[in-house]
Amino acid sequence: MTFFQCFFAVFSILGLQCMVYTLVLFGWAFVTITFILCGVFLCLHNVTADSCEAMNQWVENPTAHTTLDDILPCVDNATAQESLLRTKEVTVQLTNVINQVIRNVTNSNFPPDFAPLYFNQSGPMMPTLCNPFNPDFTNRTCEQNEVPLSEATKVYSQYVCHVSSTQVCTTTGRLTPESYRQMSAAIELGYSLYLYGPFLIELQDCTFVRHTFTDISRDHCPGLTRYLDWIYIGLLMVSCAVMFSLVFWVIYGRERRHRVYSRTIVSRSGRGKDM
Repeated sequence: MTFFQCFFAVFSILGLQCMVYTLVLFGWAFVTITFILCGVFLCLHNVTADSCEAMNQWVENPTAHTTLDDILPCVDNATAQESLLRTKEVTVQLTNVINQVIRNVTNSNFPPDFAPLYFNQSGPMMPTLCNPFNPDFTNRTCEQNEVPLSEATKVYSQYVCHVSSTQVCTTTGRLTPESYRQMSAAIELGYSLYLYGPFLIELQDCTFVRHTFTDISRDHCPGLTRYLDWIYIGLLMVSCAVMFSLVFWVIYGRERRHRVYSRTIVSRSGRGKDM
């Protein structure tokens, strides 16, 4: 016996017919809502299963024509590697240009008549910038007297001097604020290419997307599909149980009223015979 049947029995015994009718209406509304939710979760389950299957197909057969090809236009590996090579070349060129400026301008003590190379450079020599790549573009370890790209702007800020209106240093330093600003912009660009270049290439050839889809398919799709099944089945069982309870109670109530009516007719007929 369900909760609805228990409430029906209690309200019927107490003679609260209004509460019985209210409970019946509430029960049918509850059945309708649960059936609607069953449909929603069934659609959600189908969409999830189709999405997981599409991701699996795309990961397992990246060269085959799948439903995700139009959504994720990926370049071939050769093009991606060429793009990665270009980003490394730009980083190397920027590093070489900055080091040439450091060696030939900021660390040189020019006489005053060598303007604009002269701006009264003085003080300790600036260390050179670390080139993160070898000539074959493999990763290179920085030497002890080199400044890595990640710390260059902070280290070089210590060599900035105060300048006069003619952009000549009035204090000890190897860089004017303007030259430091330009150098910092070049360093940040080179460091960004070095740091985010491989990740951008993974986006370009969809390696990052492939790894993400693999993790989703392995770690989340099985559980999500299983739990959606459980929710769908649970809602269906609840809605069917309440619906059958209401139907059985309506049948029981009708039969009960019929028995009461029959007893009344029989009792009246018996009294008529006695008279």
